[in-house]
Amino acid sequence: MSTTTPEAIKKLLENLQSDLRALSLECKKKFPPVKEAAESGIVKIKTIAARNTDVLAALKENSSEVVQPFLMGCGTKEQKITHLCLAAIQRLMSHEVVSEAAAENIINMLWQLMENGLEELKLLQTVLVLLTTNTVVHDEALSKAIVLCFRLHFTKDNITNNTAAATVRQVVTVVFERMVAEDERYKGVEHPVVVPGNSNRRSVSTLKPCAKDAYMLFQDLCQLVNADAPYWLVGMTEMTRTFGLELLESVLNNFPQVFLQHQEFSFLLKERVCPLVIKLFSPNIKFRQGSGTTASPAPVEKPYFPICMRLLRVVSVLIKHFYSLLVTECEIFLSLLVKFLDGDKPQWLRAVAVESIHRLCVQPQLLRCFCQSYDMKPHSTKVFRDIVNALGSFIQSLFIVPNQGNTSAVINPSATSNPGAPVAAQTGPGMMGVTGGVTPQPAFEYRGTWIPILSVTVQGSAKATYLEMLDKVEPPSIPEGYAMSVAFTCLLDLVRGITTMIEEELGQDESASVMDIKASPLQKETPENLQLQSESDKKEQEPVPRIVWEEMVNACWCGLLAALSLLLDASTDETATENILKAEMTMAAVCGRLGLVTPRDAFITAICKGSLPPHYALTVLNSSSGVLSNKSYSIQGQTVQIISPTSESHQQVVAVGQPLAIQPQGTVMLTAKNIQCMRTLLNLAHCHGAVLGTSWQLVLATLQHLVWILGLKPGSGGALKPGRAVEGPSTVLTTAVMTDLPVISNILSRLFESSQYLDDVSLHHLINALCSLSMEAMDMAYGNNKEPSLFAVAKLLETGLVNMHRIEILWRPLTGHLLEKVCQHPNSRMREWGAEAMTSLIKAGLAFKYEQPLSQNQRLHLLLLNPLKELSNITHTDIRQKQLECVLQILQSQGDSLGPGWPLVLGVIGAIRNDQGEALIRTAFQCLQLVVTDFLPTMPCTCLQIVVDVAGSFGLQNQELNISLTSIGLLWNISDYFYQRGEAIEKELNREEAILQKQAEEKGVPLNRPFHPAPPFDCLWLCLYAKLGELCIDPRPAVRKSAGQTLFSTVAAHGTLLQHLTWHTVVWKVLFHLLDRVRESTSTADKEKIETGGGNILIHHSRDTAEKQWAETWVLTLAGVARIFNSRRYLLQSLGDFTKAWDVLLDHIHSAALSKNNEVSLAALKSFQEILQIVTPVKEFEKPETFSAIGVPGVTAPVTPTGPGRPLPRIDSLGERLGKYTGPEQITVTDEIEDSSLWWAAWNTWYKIGSESTKPPASCEKIIFIPSQPFLTALIQIFPAVYQHIKTGFSMDDLKKLGAILHGSVSVPISSDASPFILPSYTEAVLTSLQEAVLTSLDGLQKAICVGPENMQIMYPALFDLVLGFVEFSCKPPQYGKLETKHVANARFNQIQLFAPAEWVALNYVPFAEKSLEFVVDLYQKTACHKAVVNERVLQKIIQTLRIPLSLKYACPSESTWKLAISSLLKVLSIGLPVARQHAASGKFDTMWPELANTFEDFLFTKSPAPDNLSIQEFQKNESVDVEVVQLISTEILPYANFIPKEFVGQIMSMLNKGSIHSQSSSFTEAEIDIRMREEFSKVCFETLLQFSFSNKVTTPQEGYISRMALSVLLRRSQDVLHHYVEDERLSGKCPLPRQRVTEITFVLKAVSTLIDSLKKTQPENVDASTWAHVIALYPTLVECITCSSSEVCSALKEALVPFKDFMHPPVPRVQNGDS
Repeated sequence: MSTTTPEAIKKLLENLQSDLRALSLECKKKFPPVKEAAESGIVKIKTIAARNTDVLAALKENSSEVVQPFLMGCGTKEQKITHLCLAAIQRLMSHEVVSEAAAENIINMLWQLMENGLEELKLLQTVLVLLTTNTVVHDEALSKAIVLCFRLHFTKDNITNNTAAATVRQVVTVVFERMVAEDERYKGVEHPVVVPGNSNRRSVSTLKPCAKDAYMLFQDLCQLVNADAPYWLVGMTEMTRTFGLELLESVLNNFPQVFLQHQEFSFLLKERVCPLVIKLFSPNIKFRQGSGTTASPAPVEKPYFPICMRLLRVVSVLIKHFYSLLVTECEIFLSLLVKFLDGDKPQWLRAVAVESIHRLCVQPQLLRCFCQSYDMKPHSTKVFRDIVNALGSFIQSLFIVPNQGNTSAVINPSATSNPGAPVAAQTGPGMMGVTGGVTPQPAFEYRGTWIPILSVTVQGSAKATYLEMLDKVEPPSIPEGYAMSVAFTCLLDLVRGITTMIEEELGQDESASVMDIKASPLQKETPENLQLQSESDKKEQEPVPRIVWEEMVNACWCGLLAALSLLLDASTDETATENILKAEMTMAAVCGRLGLVTPRDAFITAICKGSLPPHYALTVLNSSSGVLSNKSYSIQGQTVQIISPTSESHQQVVAVGQPLAIQPQGTVMLTAKNIQCMRTLLNLAHCHGAVLGTSWQLVLATLQHLVWILGLKPGSGGALKPGRAVEGPSTVLTTAVMTDLPVISNILSRLFESSQYLDDVSLHHLINALCSLSMEAMDMAYGNNKEPSLFAVAKLLETGLVNMHRIEILWRPLTGHLLEKVCQHPNSRMREWGAEAMTSLIKAGLAFKYEQPLSQNQRLHLLLLNPLKELSNITHTDIRQKQLECVLQILQSQGDSLGPGWPLVLGVIGAIRNDQGEALIRTAFQCLQLVVTDFLPTMPCTCLQIVVDVAGSFGLQNQELNISLTSIGLLWNISDYFYQRGEAIEKELNREEAILQKQAEEKGVPLNRPFHPAPPFDCLWLCLYAKLGELCIDPRPAVRKSAGQTLFSTVAAHGTLLQHLTWHTVVWKVLFHLLDRVRESTSTADKEKIETGGGNILIHHSRDTAEKQWAETWVLTLAGVARIFNSRRYLLQSLGDFTKAWDVLLDHIHSAALSKNNEVSLAALKSFQEILQIVTPVKEFEKPETFSAIGVPGVTAPVTPTGPGRPLPRIDSLGERLGKYTGPEQITVTDEIEDSSLWWAAWNTWYKIGSESTKPPASCEKIIFIPSQPFLTALIQIFPAVYQHIKTGFSMDDLKKLGAILHGSVSVPISSDASPFILPSYTEAVLTSLQEAVLTSLDGLQKAICVGPENMQIMYPALFDLVLGFVEFSCKPPQYGKLETKHVANARFNQIQLFAPAEWVALNYVPFAEKSLEFVVDLYQKTACHKAVVNERVLQKIIQTLRIPLSLKYACPSESTWKLAISSLLKVLSIGLPVARQHAASGKFDTMWPELANTFEDFLFTKSPAPDNLSIQEFQKNESVDVEVVQLISTEILPYANFIPKEFVGQIMSMLNKGSIHSQSSSFTEAEIDIRMREEFSKVCFETLLQFSFSNKVTTPQEGYISRMALSVLLRRSQDVLHHYVEDERLSGKCPLPRQRVTEITFVLKAVSTLIDSLKKTQPENVDASTWAHVIALYPTLVECITCSSSEVCSALKEALVPFKDFMHPPVPRVQNGDS
């Protein structure tokens, strides 16, 4: 509550009055003067209150009077009264109503009380109230008040002492606070500036009152601490140094502005405080722990902890606040601090010194000032460096030299005496201890020295422990590890402070420089630029910040690194390790930012070494740390040794793995700390990659080794994944690491992902580092099969993938390294990864969405694809496999947008070689298939030819047959595509052609293109045909076959697209060229048998030699060419050299037909047939014609009739094509003459083929080639077609040639292998196809001759000769040269013959001969009367020919032959005999008659017996034939005896006579006897004989004689037979006679009865009387026979006797004379 409110004033007045009343009351008896004073005081107060409005001001004015009663009361020295008075005085003071004079009086009164030792606490309270509530007390009064407090501080009473000490501190503070307030009040007022140097300690005249008081007070404090008399604080009796130092420190710390703003005070600092401090420090400096007093002449004063500690506090404050005033002095202080850390100083001194240094280390700006003021000045102590080095050596000293005199540094005892420590040390950070499950104490351990880490302070604040022990007099005992912990914290704070400061300022600096300098982005970062820029900006005298930063770093890095490395090695605590690593990392980063390469690399090396197992042989680290290792820095005589890490630290092992080395070594162990360091390293690279520069090499090399030891292996995209345990059999990981591994691999990946934020220069550093790492890994992998380290390659890939947006700047170094080095490495894993990286990059590059799309950036597009092509130069299969898989994926994902990259991609697909193995070729082929099926429309047309070439090269490869075949299918698909998109492709190609032509003209060189000058589109087709042509002569038959089919189908189906003139090239360069090469290959092919076709496939015997396989190819090729000639005849004929082409084709057919291979020869004829089926072009377009194109689907179509004005439309709009190039009026139609020349060429070829193929072999050697039946058949079948066109000029010579060929072909035997298929089975007799063909040809020929002109008809006889030759084959098959053949004698015996051992079998010619016979009969029927036929005695030749089978009769090979022969003879004679009679006079038939008689004789009385198994019915049938012959004689010959030569008639008669008697066959059974006797025949003969003898008038005596003689012979013979029979039977008795005797007698009896019948029927005048006499003379003999026992004879006898009844009447008177 405020003291100025009316209520407060009223209360004050009331309180004062009550106080005075109480005082009056107390002093009533003992002290009357006081009582009076009190009462007058009451009145005074009332008066003031009544008179004045401002009561307080009035009270203050009269305060001396108001206070007086109370002062008098205090003077009584009565406790109760004093209490009351002091309370009242305090109330007045608190209301600020005490004037200066009153105050003086009060102080004097208090002094008296003090001297009397009364109410000491109350006094202190009163002084405090007096000085704090107002500022009326100055100068002597103030000094007296202060002295009073000091005096009370040194009383005997503890409470008083402490209260007084507090009061003194407060009072001192108040004095300075007043001064500060005063300065505030006078802030705006000018005051004269005192020139420094003039002022001495007394010149305080210029100071204002409060300032003067403060000055005097501070000056006296210095005097007192220095044990000198005070100037101002008069009356001091006692003072301690410790208290004085505390007060000085408090003032300096709380009111630094006072000293900085006032010269007088600054002067005091310089002149009084600093010398004082230095003087007081001297015992500490001189003291050496453990040095004896004898060494120095005077006894050395021992350091005194309370003073020493307070001095250090003062120094800390001085340095902190007044460094700028006391540069030199601070240099001394800092040097002293550094000295206090020496190992020979007491432990407590070192501890407080470290605490003091810590206070400095948390002030980076201050450290910077040190650096600027000392380290950067010439001839000055390097204070900043010394501080850091001192800390380092201090830490080392704690490990290395434990003080004997001090128990606090414990050497790690043995496990027995201190079981806790080793256990704690061995269990890793954060792991549970083995013993009690308690987290072990964090500690440092090094070479047996174990130092615990204590939690001393919060990060960044220097909260000291021992500097605060103001109450301790004896040096405290320092706990183990305290100094180490502080020093450690010191280092961390130092690093944190410096780095934070530099980085902040750097950041500001860089942003400023970016604003100021419009530098190129590459220049901006370099240290030189910044330096130049900043130098120009700043004033000369002030150092450029950057130089200061660099100096600071340079000054401190060695010491820091030495200390931190040692601590890192010694640390057993995860947190401590983390802090050390963080410090090293931030230092490395700052060095990097400042461009200080050596320190940067040194710090990085330290982290790297920490990551690896101890003594790990990693060259890159050892070489780069050569600068640091084993090098010591001298600091004012002390040596700071950089300690290399030891292997003794008891760290928990978390992983065991293989070291990455060329020579296999043992395992190495990774500790948790190694893993921690690794994470720091990752962090460093991740966050500070931009400043790493060349030290990427260190970082990456280390990471590579760690990754190797941990068994991380690269996965897809280059990310590292924990490898399988199998990878390194000796890799052992604890679960702790197992869980860490994914994290580590993730960080590793993120590290390279972050490379996208690096600038171009840093990125290049990274890539160079990775490349050189990769080189090392490759060197290691040479010459052994060890798993190589793929770290570098994997990370190159990762880096490339994340920097796609600027891929151009790193593409060449990246791909260059991968291509030239990695992909060609002998180690397969290494190679595989090189290829994986390469292909992944290419795929990613193509898929990336650039600012300028790839389609518009051709250069980049080709740049990305080029390495893919380069991979083709590498011979390793695995690389090519990857390359092709990549192509496949590119096609699948980017195929539509490859554009200018197509030639490269196709080049890769086509770069196959036969030595590459199937798998590669298969993959490459998949790519090609994809291209052909999906991408032909998207690629530039200029690439189509490349596609054709590539597809062809797949056809030609010999590794995988199926691929070769499929690639031919692709060529077909490609041709289809050309066909469908013809117009578009043609346009584009013509456009390209024009450009190329122009360029060629500009360069003055001819345009070089295959098949030039054909148009480009035609060239494309020609390339396709040429490629297929090459495949047609591939060594593999299946490929040849497929390619041939495709080639001809393509030409047939799409040939219409070609320009007219291009066909010339197709015919000569493609088709005939192919035929030549096939013919040549076939002729030179191997005849060795091929056992199997690869694997277990059996090969058919028709394909079991290379020669046979080539034969198939020849067949296909020839057929294809023939087909094209057939289907494109119109087009080809208009080319001009068609005749020449025709001849070449015929030549090919000729050579093929004469091939020793049946298949080829037959096919040649088929092709021959095909080209001959071509219809001649029609003259004057009058007749519709049909083209036939055999085997080409969908190509041929009938041509419709067209009017005279329009061109003939051809297949596939051929007419349009022709019209386009030649115009309708120019279509020349070949005339008949030229056409017939083509046909005559064909006939000549046919004749050559026929004559050569049917020529019999000269000698009977083993190996001969005999043409096959199908071949000959086909050959003969061609003739009619040819003949149709050449018949007009067909001459007799040609007929002879034809005859020779027909005869030869029919004579050819068949192989015994083929005979079962060609020979008919025995049940049927049919013609072979060949024989049919021959007959057909002959038929055509005879028809042509029939309708032909007269001059042709003279060919009839020749034709008859030819065919009659064939007829003879029925009985005597033809010989084929001297070849031995087995004949199939009769259809019945075929079965036996099939298994005949002979190699060649002659055919069964019977059916053929019979057909030929029928042909002869037919022809003769037509031509019997023809002049030539008559003249050339054709009939005689026919009879001659027929005589052969007729004479053989039953001996004929076939029964049908003689039957047909006889029926044919009868037919011929029925026509020929009248002609012969007609021309009897000319004598042309004279020779024919005897031939005919002989023929009849041979037939009717054959020498060959009938077969035993002939049935009765058959016999009767045969007999009827004989009868027919006799009837023919009776009808056609005998009646015309006048026109026939006599001899002939005689022959006939004797033959009839013979037939009438001799007809018995001796072989008949008894049952058949009556039938087998040829009774009918005999009867007919007899009758005919008789008829011929008797029925006609006898014209000549000779005739009569013949008949009479014949009869007498007949009758006499009968008489004899009967007589002999009777005799024999009588002799034989009971025994019957032989069967034939019975038969004979029976026949004779029948003949007798027949004769009698005949004689009766004959004109009586024709019968001679003697004949009757002979007949009747038989009667007795007949009667004798009646006794015969044979029933057959009896019945025959009965028949013979019956006719005799007609002789049983008296004879007529006139008997005719036989002679008349």
